[in-house]
Order: sequence, then structure tokens, then C-alpha cells
Amino acid sequence: MRRNIYKITGLSLLTVALLSCNKRLDEVNPGGATSDATWSTPQGFVTNVNGAYREQRAYYGKEDGLLVSEGGTDLWFNANKANYANQLTRYANISAASPSGAVINFFTLFYRSINICNAGISRIDDAGFTDVAEKNRRLAELRFLRAFYYWHIVEQFGGVSLRTTETTTAELTAQRSPVSAFYDLIVSDLRFAADNLPNGWGQEYSRATKKSALGMLARAYLSRAYYAPAGSADRNNYFTLARNTANEVITRKAEFGVDLWASPADLWNPANNRVGVNASTPGNKEGLYIISNSTNTAIDYDLNANRLHAWFLTQYNGRPGLVTSIQYGFDNQRRLQPTRYLLELFNEQMDARYAASFQERWIANTPFTWNAATAATYGKASSVVGTQLVPGTSLAMEITKGVIADKATKPWVTVDINDMYEADGRIKSTTDFVPLKKFLDYTRTLPASQPGYNDIIVMRLAEMYLISAEAEFQLGNIAAAATQINVLRARAAVKTPQDQTAAMQAVTLPALSAGNAAGLQFIMEERARELCGEHLRWYDLKRVYSNNFASYIKSKNKDITDVQDFHRLRPVPLAELNALSNAAEFGNNPGY
Repeated sequence: MRRNIYKITGLSLLTVALLSCNKRLDEVNPGGATSDATWSTPQGFVTNVNGAYREQRAYYGKEDGLLVSEGGTDLWFNANKANYANQLTRYANISAASPSGAVINFFTLFYRSINICNAGISRIDDAGFTDVAEKNRRLAELRFLRAFYYWHIVEQFGGVSLRTTETTTAELTAQRSPVSAFYDLIVSDLRFAADNLPNGWGQEYSRATKKSALGMLARAYLSRAYYAPAGSADRNNYFTLARNTANEVITRKAEFGVDLWASPADLWNPANNRVGVNASTPGNKEGLYIISNSTNTAIDYDLNANRLHAWFLTQYNGRPGLVTSIQYGFDNQRRLQPTRYLLELFNEQMDARYAASFQERWIANTPFTWNAATAATYGKASSVVGTQLVPGTSLAMEITKGVIADKATKPWVTVDINDMYEADGRIKSTTDFVPLKKFLDYTRTLPASQPGYNDIIVMRLAEMYLISAEAEFQLGNIAAAATQINVLRARAAVKTPQDQTAAMQAVTLPALSAGNAAGLQFIMEERARELCGEHLRWYDLKRVYSNNFASYIKSKNKDITDVQDFHRLRPVPLAELNALSNAAEFGNNPGY
């Protein structure tokens, strides 16, 4: 694909910034032409559309997106208890003046992208399209992306500034809009996108498609429902729309060229990262919306592409019998580690998602012979001295959520649940944890290289079953909710040496029938088992635990002590407010 070096001027909410267009999509190079001239033809207008995709890549696959979407939740804490991004992971000292760089970047870049969408939406009638269907497809891409960015903005920051027209000069005032107005626009945009986007774009598979729009619409309806009063017709209406839209994606999965993988191991097998249902539907076959990356860094967003492969890994390099390898990943940029609560959500004897998502055993990849000094370092008995670790055969390290008996006699590094956590869940170890391996990347060529090139699954089919189940549950349709969840639990069940499908499914209906709070908690547990690490958990907690956000997090993650209920929204960065002449009127979010 051709690299586009054209730049356009756009504005974030309050500031001017230069935007370069997306380099992964098929583009033209208009040289030094102005946007007015370039966007006057259908071919040139595509540069606007491609530019609107760009900044999602600063969020997904990057540290900023990970920290604001998974950090500070019941599932994760700072890797090795490090003091890093404490405003997000601990809620310590987060303020408008110090909101964390991730919040500032997120706020600025997504508003910048929204302005590009608004520019294209307002100018498309002057782009010379003679094919109405093609014009509507390009408009649908822009409206999908605007809704996509605004969903993130309104969920993170609440009712800030809702802009639907292009900003071309510095504006010194801003007005707040209610959350309902944001969702009215999001829903309208996504409905148009669902009606006008194609089922696929061939090899440009990371563009928004009909399944992307419907999947995002189901997610938006579910989020919107929780803003309506409990028991109201409005609330039930949005739950009904969420269920119906999610079910539509599931019903039309063959048409859309998507399907569930047969097992969690297949889903997260790095070899399947770009394997579609068939040759005509490239990209991971479970993906509804994908951000693609290339091993050719010249056409990626930046030289680092997708960094998810590194941020959930524990250190293994330098342990007896282990050196850095492509197979085990780059372990030198640890950011998040699982809570005891997350690990204990899994019954690994029944649920194959645990083994597919987490790593507990490392086989030696370099020769090593245990000596007295190393045995003493790792608390081993003298009986292990002289034991040889054979690459490809010998177990070198075990870090497990279980309990290991006779650890001193094991000729490998041993760390169990009692080494890692206190009984109440607080993290004890500052060196070792069970790593999430979902995002391991075998396309990297150097074991210690930072860049990763796997595609990122932003939204996948399994989420539709969970959205449908949550909406059904809230509508009082308990059996229907259980049916949807059990599709995923059947896929997740361990099949050998004994098939655990029936046992996995048997617990669902009783758990959902245990009462509203207990049933909803089971749904949240199921979302954790299925989606942990996938840029959704903070949004889940904000949505479901609106009345007890802080107490819920503290009950599950004992290392987070500073969280308060007002942290359900992020602060508007002070630098943005200071640029407004009506800053006092605009105000910050409550608590800041």
C-alpha cells in the first residue's frame, strides 16, 4: 500500500494539531495540495477518511489505551507493585492538573479525530461523488468513527463538549452537552453506518464494516441503558435494543464472515491472528472490528505498532534454564499483573480459557545445571544440585495459581499462589506473577524487540453473546441470558480427558437466578473470564457499578485504596480548561 505523507490541519477540543493520515489503508499522495482541493474528488476524499482512522492506533495496542481501559479495576494492578501511572492504576493524586499523560493524550487525540470526521461529513457533498452508494459508504465510515470516538469520550469524561461541525480556527469557549445528547448522536451515526457500510472491503479488512457498526451499536445501547432510571420504560427499551442488535450480529454471522473459534486456544493462537473464515474474509475470523498492523514498519502508525505483547508478562529471562525468546515474549516492559480475584475466577480443570489466557509453565530454552549457589538463591534443597535442565524438555519455571508441595525439592523455579498473594488478595511478591499470554506475538523477529505486529481485535463476536445475555438478564429473561452465556461456556469447556461441557453449563442458570446482584455479578465474572485484558474492564465497572464503583473495586482489589466514586469519570485536563475564556462555566467533572 502507498504511504500518504499529506497532512491536514485539525483541532482537538481546544487546541490545534497536525494530523497525518492513516498509513495502513490504500491512499494517494496529493503532495502540497490544500484539503479543499484534495477532497474535491472521490479519490482525494479517501485521504480524509483514512486520516480519521489514525489516532485509534495511539490508544489500541499502546500503553495509554491499556492503562485507561484495564488499569484501576478489579482485575489488574501494577506489575511487581511498581509506582507507575499511579493516577490510573491506584487513583492516587489524580487531578485536573495531574490527570496522567494517558488521559491527556486520549482526550486530545480522540477529539482531534472527531474533528477530522466532522470535516469529512460536512464536505462530502463537495467531493464529486457520482456513485451514491460509494459516497454513502465513505460517509458511513466517518460516522462510524465519530461514534466510536465519542463513545470512548463520553464514557471516560461524561457530558463534555459535543461537536458535530468542523472546527477550523481556535475557539475560546466550549459548552457541555448531556450524556443523552452524546448517545443520540452515537446511535444515529451507527445506524447510518450499519445501513450503508459493506460486509467487507477485501484486503483492507481493518476498515469499518456492517458487522463493526452493528457490534458497536449493541455496545452503545447497553451502555446507554444504564443511564436511564432503573425500571423505566426508557431503560428497558435500550436493553431491548442492545439484545436485538447483538442477536442480529449473531444471526447474520455467516453473512458477515465471522464465527467463534472452536476453542479458546484457537482464538489466542498467534498463528490464527490473521486467519479469517475464508479467503474472502481476511482478518481474525472472530473479529467484528480489527486494527491491522504490518511487519513493514514504514506503513504502520509508528515504529512500535502493537505493544500489547509485552505489558502483561512476568520476568523469566535470567532464571535457571531460561533466556529471552520469541516463544515466551519480551518481558522487560511489564505494566499490569492479575489480581488474585481474577485468577480465582477460573476453575482451570473445567474452563480452558485459563490455560489459553495465562501461562504457568516455562520449558528450558538454554542448558543449565543447578549448583549450590543457585539452589540457595531459590530456596532449594541440596538434592537439586547437579540436576541438568535440557532445552525443550526440562521444566525450568512454574508460577501457578495453585499450591506447590515440596517446593524445595523441585529442580525448577517454583512460585505458587501463597508466594504471590496474601490471603485477602493483596499482592505479596514484587518479582513474580502469572502472566496473561493472550497477546504473544510470534511475528516479531528479535526476542528483545519492542514492536509487535499482531492485529488488534477491538471487538469480537463473543462480546455479542455477553451483551445479549446482560440485556436479557436486565429484562428479566433469565433462561435466555443463560442460553447466550452457555454458548461461550460450551466453547470454553475442557474437552479432554473428560468433556466438561455439561458441568460448565450447569452452573449458569442457578447463578443467574440467585438474585439481581448475584446474577449480575456472575455476568461480570463471565465477562472477566472471556474478555480480560481486551480494553473493556474499566468501562464494564463504570457501567454496572454506577452506585458503588469505589467499594466494589476495593472489595476485589485490595491494593487499590484511593479510589472514590467520582473516579468513574476522568478529569478534563487543566491545560484544556485554561485555554477557555468560559472555563468556570464549563467546569471540571465532579470531584476534580
